[in-house]
This record gives sequence, C-alpha cells and structure tokens, in this order.
Amino acid sequence: MNYSPDPVRAEGPAAVTEGTPDGPTVLVLDPTGLAKHEGLPATWRDKTDEWQVVWCRLPAEGGLTQADDILSDPPGESVHVVASGPFADGALRLAEQHRDRVRSLLLVDPAADQFVPPGDGETADRSWETDNRERISGLAEAGVPVRVVAHSTGGADDRVPAPLPLGHPDVVAGVAQALAELPANNEEGDRR
Repeated sequence: MNYSPDPVRAEGPAAVTEGTPDGPTVLVLDPTGLAKHEGLPATWRDKTDEWQVVWCRLPAEGGLTQADDILSDPPGESVHVVASGPFADGALRLAEQHRDRVRSLLLVDPAADQFVPPGDGETADRSWETDNRERISGLAEAGVPVRVVAHSTGGADDRVPAPLPLGHPDVVAGVAQALAELPANNEEGDRR
C-alpha cells in the first residue's frame, strides 16, 4: 500500500452501505476516505436502486478489515471490487486472496501511486497494466476480469490531479458500463 491516510479523513465510519440487496454488490475500496458523513457520494446515490454499494473508507480504522470481511462472506454470490491508484496493488492482492468471491476488479488510475503528468493518465495506466500483466492474467484465468474503468485525462473535467476521486462522475459511469458489459453469472469462467 503506497498511500498515507489523512488523519482528518480517518474520522468517520469504516464502511458505508447503501442500496438494494437484490442487485450486484459493488465494494469500493477508497484510500481517500470519502463518505465520511455516513452517506455515499452524491454521484453514486443514483445507482443504489440497482446495486448494493459497500464503501470501505481505508483511512478509517477497520476499513480494510471490513473489506476483507465482505469478501470472506459476501452478501451475494460475488462482489465487484472498485479501487483507485493508491490502493491498486492492495486491491489486486485482495482479489487474488478472494478470487472465488470477486466477480471483477475495476480500477481507476491504477498508476497514480506514481507521479503522472496531467494528460498522461491513460498512458501511465497502460504501462501499469503491462507491469502487472502476470497478476492480471492469473485473475482472468480464475474468472476475475481486471479493467481500468476511468483515468485522469488532465482536462477541466478532472479538476484534480490523478487519481480521479472515486466519487467522480466518470468513475460511476465506468463502473456502470463495466457491470453492463460483464456476462451474467460470470459465463466467461463459468465458476459461480
């Protein structure tokens, strides 16, 4: 893990859960600690009628333990895991440890634990994917696709340097697109 939690972001709940238990479970591993006030970021609230979102605030004490507990005993058959750059390696490790429960690993700016010049997010993310090819392939062989669903473009829409915050509208749109494109019940691996 290559991030230093901000003590102010560490305040608040370890996890926030909202949404329907009838939809897919989306586990968000947030290294920046959004959802501090016990509610999802506004951009995610529109999806709670389709998904059950479990937002684990990693700076909060017990945030990572909550994520591990969810993956050990998920509320549904499997879980889609979402993480951003500062925790991309940790998310890969969790997916490898819980490959029987993880449905997909969806990443945002996975290369952002390094310096990424504005506008170079896509290039840096491709390089990160190349560097982690073996791990990504191993997960894919186990039926866990790994996808980069959003990255910093350096444009005015980003408003901040990489990684894009997990509450950014492009992140929610990328997650929604990935979930819509994945075969039902993981037909690719036919293991669940």
